[in-house]
This record gives sequence, C-alpha cells and structure tokens, in this order.
Amino acid sequence: MSSAQLYDTLGANYTATRRTEPRIAVQVWAALGGARTVLNVGAGTGSYEPPDRDVTAVEPSTVMRAQRPASGAQCVAATAESLPFDDNRFDAAMAFATVHHWLDPIAGMREMQRVARRVVVFTCDTSDLAWRRRFWLTRDYLPEVAASRIGLATELASAIGARVEPVLIPWDCVDGFFEAYWRRPEAYLDENVRRGISVWATIGPDVEQRAVRSLRDDLASGRWAERNGDLLDLEVADLGLRLLIT
Repeated sequence: MSSAQLYDTLGANYTATRRTEPRIAVQVWAALGGARTVLNVGAGTGSYEPPDRDVTAVEPSTVMRAQRPASGAQCVAATAESLPFDDNRFDAAMAFATVHHWLDPIAGMREMQRVARRVVVFTCDTSDLAWRRRFWLTRDYLPEVAASRIGLATELASAIGARVEPVLIPWDCVDGFFEAYWRRPEAYLDENVRRGISVWATIGPDVEQRAVRSLRDDLASGRWAERNGDLLDLEVADLGLRLLIT
C-alpha cells in the first residue's frame, strides 16, 4: 500500500491527535539553519512547518491535503521519489515521520538533496536490539512491529551522508505519534489515538485487538506498572527517534 492510499484510509481524523509538539519543533527548525525557502515532503496536514519561512508542501494523499489549513503553505500533489521542482530550488527540504511510508526511501531522500541545499528528516532507528527491548509497547505487546524493518535512520544517513541527532520525547508530548505515550499507556486503549498512528493500520485488526486486550488487562492488574514503573520518574525518553541533517 502506498503512503497516499494508507493516509486516504486512516487520515480522516488525523488532526484530532496529531499536531506540532513545540519542544520537538524547536529542534527541527534549528536544524533548518538559515533556510528561507523550505520544502516539506510528505507534509500531511502541515505539522512542523516553520511559520517564519516560505514553505512549499508536497503531499500525495487527497484526504490529508483536504485537512490542511486554508492559510497554510501551498501544497502540491506529488511523491517524494519524483519531486516536480528544479535542482536547488529550495534552501532546505524537510520530512517529518513519513519516510517509512515511501516506496523507495533512499530515492526520495536523493530527490530531496537534488531540489534543496540542506535536508532535514525526522525518522526512527529500530534496527538494534536495544531499541527492541526499550519500548514496552513493541517489546511486550506488538512483537510484530519489533520484528519488522521500520527503522531507517542509520541506513538513510549513510546513503546521503547525513549526521544524526537523537530526538527525545517529552512525557506529555502533544503529537500523538507511535511512541508519544510512552509514560501514558492508557492512551493506547483509545480508538481515536490509535487511528492517528499508521502502525496500528499496518498490523491489522486481529493483532491490534490482541495487543489492546493484553495492555488493558496488564493496566488493570498492575502488571504494566510492575514492569515499567521506572518510566514514571522520567521527563523524556530516547526511543530511537532521530533527526538526519545534511
């Protein structure tokens, strides 16, 4: 399933739980440096687009484009792998939590390098065993996700010569991406929260309901707290989210 097809299916209520987290946005916008013209690839509804720059958005999903604010950046219907812009058209190109949906992430990244002098990409790196043990949701409830090839940061950084910065997740993160509720496990029981996270759509309803039942039971019995009580004292967590910067 392409990213456009996926988000045409799950994106109808995306803005209910997905919005710009200011503390992460500061890091993303700092990485853009002095760029005045910015291309946002896989832009979705417009989260993390810097308000003080000249932004052009690219988004293949009709449903997602329809939810963008009327006053927002111009949005072009296109894919990352075939950007309809001249070489070096932009000072910077950014992509936030989207590359894992692209049909060819490396091709998309190289297209971003073609049209912009700087590339900033927010993604995750789930390739090492430490990550698989670190996040309780994948470790204890969604082994299907832990066993899949999702993390791209190391591979993509090598392909485009990017440096990598860790992105820490605040415990009260307002952007409801997959790892956002690491200290608020009851949030994953909420259907609206899950519908704003693409992972739940890709694993299928049977796995989703099994995981939700198990988590609900463990929260009720206190088992989740026994396993993960140490998290309750943390303000931020490193769960493999990374910023790639060229």
